[in-house]
Parts: sequence; C-alpha cells; structure tokens
Amino acid sequence: MWDIDGDTLPGLLSAAHVLPDSVTGVTWDLREAHFIDVAGLHLLVHQRSACQEAGRLLTVVGLGRQPRRLLELAWEVFPEGWWADFLPGGLLAAAA
Repeated sequence: MWDIDGDTLPGLLSAAHVLPDSVTGVTWDLREAHFIDVAGLHLLVHQRSACQEAGRLLTVVGLGRQPRRLLELAWEVFPEGWWADFLPGGLLAAAA
C-alpha cells in the first residue's frame, strides 16, 4: 500500500521522464495507491500531456475508492480539466 502525495510525486515523475522513445504506452496501475491528494491529480495531468507529446497511449487502471472519489470531485468542480477521462469508462478507457 502506498500514497501519491507531495513526497512521492517527484520520484514518479522522474521514473516516467526517463522512458525510452520506443515506449508506445504507459499504464499507471493504482491498485496499491490507497490515497492520493492533489499531487496525484498533478501526476495524471502531467502524464496525459507527456503521453500526448510523445505519441504514447496512456492508461490508468486499478482506481481504489479514495482515488476514484477524488477524481469524481475534481470532475464535478472543474470539468474543463477532463478528469472523467481517468475514470472507468472515460475517454482513456475507451481508447485502450
């Protein structure tokens, strides 16, 4: 079990940043992330942009109760952020 917060975000972004150009898809499996805060939202937004720029397919799977609820709240408050893309059945899921 782990969290995505301000302490873990830099390491996650660093790991994603060093992917070789040959990588065509990135999957964030969040089954073990039982808690995310706004840093988790930043991670997902950053990864969406990075994957679009690199021509990679982004997939987010394994959303637990709390991360899913945070994404639902973000979508309700700021739908222009396209948060629903990260939820099951969203555009990212449809593209997978």
